[in-house]
Amino acid sequence: MPKKNIFVIFMPVLLLMALCLSLAAQDNPFLTPNQTPFGAPPFDRIQIGHYLPAVQEGIKRQQAEIDAIVANPKAATFKNTIVALDMSGQLLGDVTAVFYSLLGAVTSPAMQDLANELSPLLSAHNDNIALNGKLFARVKAVYDKRARLKFSGVQLYLLENTYRGFLRSGALLDNTQKERLREINREHSLLTLKFDDNLLSETNSSYIVIDNQAALAGLPESVVAMGEVTAKAMNMAGKWVFTTQRPSWTPFLQYAENRSLREALYRAYWMRGDRDNGRDNKGVLQKILTYREERYRMLGYKTPAQFYLEPRMAKSPEAVHDFLMRLWSPALERAKAELAEMQKIIDAEQGGFRLAPEDWWYYAEKLRKAKYDLDDSELRPYFKLENVQQGVFILAEKLYGLKFVERNDIPIYHPEVKVFEVHEGSGPLLGILYMDFFPRDSKQGGAWSGAFRTSFYQNGTRVIPFSTLVCNFTKPTPGMPSLLSIDEVSTLFHEFGHSLDTLFTDSPYRSNFAPQDSVELPSQIMEHWVLEPDMLKLYANHYQTGEVIPAVLVDKLKKSSLFNQGFETVEYLAACFLDMAWHSLENAANVNVTRFEDKIMASIGLIPEILPRYRSTYFAHIHGGYEAGYYSYIWSGVLDADAFEAFKETSLFDKKTAASFRQNVLAKLGTEDAMTLYKRFRGREPKVEPLLKKRGLL
Repeated sequence: MPKKNIFVIFMPVLLLMALCLSLAAQDNPFLTPNQTPFGAPPFDRIQIGHYLPAVQEGIKRQQAEIDAIVANPKAATFKNTIVALDMSGQLLGDVTAVFYSLLGAVTSPAMQDLANELSPLLSAHNDNIALNGKLFARVKAVYDKRARLKFSGVQLYLLENTYRGFLRSGALLDNTQKERLREINREHSLLTLKFDDNLLSETNSSYIVIDNQAALAGLPESVVAMGEVTAKAMNMAGKWVFTTQRPSWTPFLQYAENRSLREALYRAYWMRGDRDNGRDNKGVLQKILTYREERYRMLGYKTPAQFYLEPRMAKSPEAVHDFLMRLWSPALERAKAELAEMQKIIDAEQGGFRLAPEDWWYYAEKLRKAKYDLDDSELRPYFKLENVQQGVFILAEKLYGLKFVERNDIPIYHPEVKVFEVHEGSGPLLGILYMDFFPRDSKQGGAWSGAFRTSFYQNGTRVIPFSTLVCNFTKPTPGMPSLLSIDEVSTLFHEFGHSLDTLFTDSPYRSNFAPQDSVELPSQIMEHWVLEPDMLKLYANHYQTGEVIPAVLVDKLKKSSLFNQGFETVEYLAACFLDMAWHSLENAANVNVTRFEDKIMASIGLIPEILPRYRSTYFAHIHGGYEAGYYSYIWSGVLDADAFEAFKETSLFDKKTAASFRQNVLAKLGTEDAMTLYKRFRGREPKVEPLLKKRGLL
């Protein structure tokens, strides 16, 4: 049949397909004008079928923008190349920000399948940009003229990091190497998704079931009620279920008198991803690391750690190791002293056993009560979630003059989510804050703060950010509100600090190059206010009587602030050493994961009564943005402890100090050199002594 006849026959089909695609675009909330307040994501309209076509369209649009930059007949300039590249891909960025935020907060098998479908598409698209030789040539042309051109500090930082980003993405590789790099990036992206999927499945299936009420001995009423509610939700009415989610796991280990059950729940936690059940993460991790090693050898680095640390404040693996060792020795000695005190309790009770890792929380709680006449269940009534939430709002108002207004007409992605407008006092809108507090099977563990959109300037107007704050706190039960532990209170203040950083960011550009070991400064400094007596008076009210937390309890809290700091520092530092050890390998392919962990822990002298905070099989940080960077929390700890001293030197709510911290750090972090910004605020580099003092290690 002649070709013209085939064309005639299929013309109606092609027109019909085009019409369907047009109608689909009209129905897709990502591809149509957004009528929600402030242009917030229309979660009431977004369906899973909208993501793929929106991502495909976003890729198409950004590629057209890149092609236009490359095809520009005019000589490369900062505006037509660097700024144009920075501003490209807005649709794609908006869609992926929503998708990956929800993948962590309300995932599903369909979302996970889609993530596996999107991953190679996005990996290939990113490589198409990073490995575009003509685009790199234009970037390099601007970079080579930087000494002759008058750039502001923010402009120069964007230019230098854009250029370095191309180099670190393989711009100088030959065509064969570039093709191999594409393969590596594709497979690596899929493996990280597999690791997270395995971990979520393992967490959801790791729990203990109790059907004998006597086995609940020692547990506070609120913890028992939580176990009962969990059992009912799992169709096990009449029983009690305790999971490996922190709000369930931690209080059970603190109070359960039944040692065998504590051991069972502890083992369920630390064996996640380390069982022959189809969700074993050992092999997945090895493949991830092996791909990283090959990738960075191609780029001229001996190990992944050298690559990751190059743009950070620490600069080298050696600097990180020296820093960690400076803290390790005093922390380990303190932990050994804590162990000795707890062993005395066991011996006095004629326990007849040596304290094991699963015993630490239980006997630490006994020791705290013995030394300070203080236990967690006595404190929780003063930390109702709603009061703590109001507490961080009050702190933000006192420091920065912010005002929070709850909105009930902005679409949300889950019924438990709360949304707030954040204003500059009675003035302009600063941004939108989404808060999501409770654990569920569809949510990853832990706590984090991100954004559905970050701020930047478009045509001279600031585009407001949509900040997210996601936690896994103790859930309310019938007749009992959500009462937080001190650790959970600190977590809320911490993540709120990240949200403030997102809300305050004031950069003309979309790109942000904050070094990983500086990003915890905005969050960790907020934790310093948690136990300050003048702050506690503002938010720590008994959930039944409204009574402000008594001065005697505040005094006990302050006196106990250094309690168990040896353990907390040691388990954290052990995970830092493990992270650095994995990323310092040149070949992880044939390494036995369990034996490697044991070897690293033995090399630093970790006592057997303490395990690292994360084992390799559930150490999601080491591929989730903290690669060779888990040390960042304590590196930033030097910064935040020193920064808080500026408030102690003036006053707890000093507005002038807060304004300087906002202007020089929070608003600009990621737009200029981090140490330069810090010195503008503090007038000098940070001192380590405030951190050591805070942790009782001085």
